[in-house]
Amino acid sequence: MGTLQMIAAMLISGTIGWFVVRSGQPVIELLFWRCVFGAAALLVVCALTGSLLGKFTLKHLGWATLGGAAIVLNWLLIFEAFSRASISVAIAVYNTQPFMLVALGAIFFSERITATKLMWLGIAFAGVLLIVQARPSTAAYAGADAAYISGVLMALCAAFLYAIAAIVTKKLGDMPPHLIALIHVCVGTVMLAPFADLANLPTDSRAWADFVVMGAVYTGLVFALLYGAIQKLPTHSVGALSFLYPLFAMVVDFVAFDHKLKPLQFVGSAAILIAAAGMNLGWRFQEAVAD
Repeated sequence: MGTLQMIAAMLISGTIGWFVVRSGQPVIELLFWRCVFGAAALLVVCALTGSLLGKFTLKHLGWATLGGAAIVLNWLLIFEAFSRASISVAIAVYNTQPFMLVALGAIFFSERITATKLMWLGIAFAGVLLIVQARPSTAAYAGADAAYISGVLMALCAAFLYAIAAIVTKKLGDMPPHLIALIHVCVGTVMLAPFADLANLPTDSRAWADFVVMGAVYTGLVFALLYGAIQKLPTHSVGALSFLYPLFAMVVDFVAFDHKLKPLQFVGSAAILIAAAGMNLGWRFQEAVAD
């Protein structure tokens, strides 16, 4: 059951880039309503799972609020990166976050960085460099090159913010994960409300359908499936199955938008994904070479 939940969460997540681009909605509006409807969905999940009864202190609430701010900024940057660097490239670069998490773990929790981890980090960094070098050379418009680089940088910043949120979440101990997610989207609602155009609400039913799907499906349902899987599966299985997300996102990007990776982009993306897999699954250098 846990495996099926994890696969479903990753497959749904793999279509989020397509959904964001296809909707054509302004990113701020999409994120604001994602938080609003996501909060409603997660409130139901928390009520059904008893997560609202979890004990937490003001200190816990403060850490969860900080994590929520990082997650919302993470969403903002990765969504903006999709239209600049393509979904495939943005997701590949975004998968450098395990290495940022390792670095932050060493800083804040004195976790040891081994030679093997440094090797995987070097491979991932080389992958990013290859992706950057493969920027558009014959652009259809003058700003394409700059937009591509900005998209890559946004994906990197989004990965860093995700790592920050993960580190903060470790501070929350046994606080129910669904409750943490609920606090995150509530924080997002407050953060984004001043920038959302609430005075001119959409009159198009399709826009509202996009907002509801973004909140209820891509937030409420995905979080429920993901956390349910994490509670049932061993860590190595979660790490392995998480790589369905970038792989499926790349397939969707190709099928929906005919975005073909250039040779350097393909090699760079493969390097990042292999390095992230090696980091998450604990591969050692000798094992990686043998495989």
